[in-house]
Amino acid sequence: MKLKYYISIFISILTLSVAAQQAALEVSVSKNKLGLNQRLRIEFSINKQGADNFTPPKFKNFKVIQGPSQSVSQSWSNGKVSFSQSYTYILKPKRKGELIINPASIYINGSAIDSKMVKIIVLDPIDIPENPNDPNYIAQQNIHLIAEISKSRPYVGEGIYVEYRLYVSENVSVYDTSVTEAPQYNGFWNQEIKISGFPVKMGKYNGENYRYIVLQKALLIPTKTGKLTIDPMKMDIVIGVPTGRADFFGNTITKNIRKEFASAKKVVSPKNLPLDGKPENFTGAVGQFQFDVSLSKDILKANESSQIKVAVSGKGNLKLFELPSVQTPSELEQYQPERKEKVRVATDGLIGSVSDTYTVVPQYKGKYKIPSVSFSYFNPKTEKYATISTDGLFVDVTEGKKLVTNEATIVAKKNVVSTGKNFRYIQTTTKLVSNENADFYQSNLFYLLLLLPLALIPIGIIIAKNNEKRNSDVIGRKQRKAEKLAKKYLSEAQKQLGKKEAFYEALERALHNYLKAKLVVEIADISTENITKILQNRNVKKTTIEHFIDVLKASDFARYTPATNTEMKAEFERAKKVIVELDKQL
Repeated sequence: MKLKYYISIFISILTLSVAAQQAALEVSVSKNKLGLNQRLRIEFSINKQGADNFTPPKFKNFKVIQGPSQSVSQSWSNGKVSFSQSYTYILKPKRKGELIINPASIYINGSAIDSKMVKIIVLDPIDIPENPNDPNYIAQQNIHLIAEISKSRPYVGEGIYVEYRLYVSENVSVYDTSVTEAPQYNGFWNQEIKISGFPVKMGKYNGENYRYIVLQKALLIPTKTGKLTIDPMKMDIVIGVPTGRADFFGNTITKNIRKEFASAKKVVSPKNLPLDGKPENFTGAVGQFQFDVSLSKDILKANESSQIKVAVSGKGNLKLFELPSVQTPSELEQYQPERKEKVRVATDGLIGSVSDTYTVVPQYKGKYKIPSVSFSYFNPKTEKYATISTDGLFVDVTEGKKLVTNEATIVAKKNVVSTGKNFRYIQTTTKLVSNENADFYQSNLFYLLLLLPLALIPIGIIIAKNNEKRNSDVIGRKQRKAEKLAKKYLSEAQKQLGKKEAFYEALERALHNYLKAKLVVEIADISTENITKILQNRNVKKTTIEHFIDVLKASDFARYTPATNTEMKAEFERAKKVIVELDKQL
């Protein structure tokens, strides 16, 4: 009896939940933009039970290829009921242009509910292969690797970001991805923006609904003007595509294929900072900043220390300009500043603060003024320069020696200190030494120098023979020359072993500089395709070219992945070996 009671309550709650929903007739299309020879799917769905007398639009300017296909679904999740009743059509446009699909209608509880109008843009026919079910064609139509930049005309020093997105339609599945070539940011100061996981989001691409993930995001700050090209990102993707066939149970059969995708090149054209109104003390700061100069102690004794802190905070190119310096009176001994940075990466610049801390030590009693300091920056939002000036600071030294002064000069009395041979006291005693020297002739040193040339003759003969033997060994000579050249280019990378990011940057720079010097090419022209083409023209072995490209790619990828000291040492030896191998063939 109780069981029947609970079931009745459950059914009542379910009915009330469904009835409580606001009835709406929604419309969705598979694509808003298509070619004249393509098809689209349109679906009308209502989220409440009891609807009937569905009336579709007349589909003027469209031919109905299939439909209506009707489906009903209902689910219960976390105490909430969802219901959907849908009507689906497959349409083909009859002409080009902007075509309108009028509203559909359906009746519920005696009242009519209409859907919204939909605008479809029909373009020229597109190239369709003979077999529309070709997996490569399906993959190409349903997966897109896109690079998006926030601004194409920033000022030099202004931060922008580039974001790489992978769009995947609901018609295919992605099983594996791997980046085969990372983008290069020549002409930019760049920093990767960390992404927490790879959440799948919904968005539109060319007016169609897609799932997408953000693969990589980086902050870019242009350091020069001109057309700066961001090279494509390339990926290998394993995709499951429908074959157009079904198995015994009616399930769609899919086929896994591996296909390479590449984003389009992006061009950024930075603008020069304006000359009009440019302050003389401007050092390249671009952004929105605050400026402050502070003193840790303004009352102290002689030989006590105080710190002057010069700080710039805000958002902009915080790491790419110099802070203004502080000038102190000569009576305050000033030491080299200590730089501190608290900076994090945002999409439109660096956020945080940078500061220089000067330590000053007074020598004499008195009151001293530290002059005001000015800081200038360019604000890209207002497109104007701004200057911030601080007030002067005062240091009051309450205890210590007094300065001896007069109207004309200031003389500081100091004790005479004996340093080196500058000043000496008058000697009161003498130490006389005889000037007589022993004769060199017939001394031990005389006979040693007489016999030394005779002893050096056989040694010289042995060295000459060894040199002749080494010079006749052409292969060995090339090997030694190549090893010496590799050590020269990789010396900086060797110094950075143990520091992951610095090591791989130095390693990549060494490989680029080697190619630049050996092949007489500019670094901006160094890409995988150009390297391969140039080395093939120089008759370099295919395996050697592959080894060099692998090391170059590995040094770039490793900057964004964990690496141990052992892996860095192995990568260093690998780079050294490939330079030696390559140099012997050039």
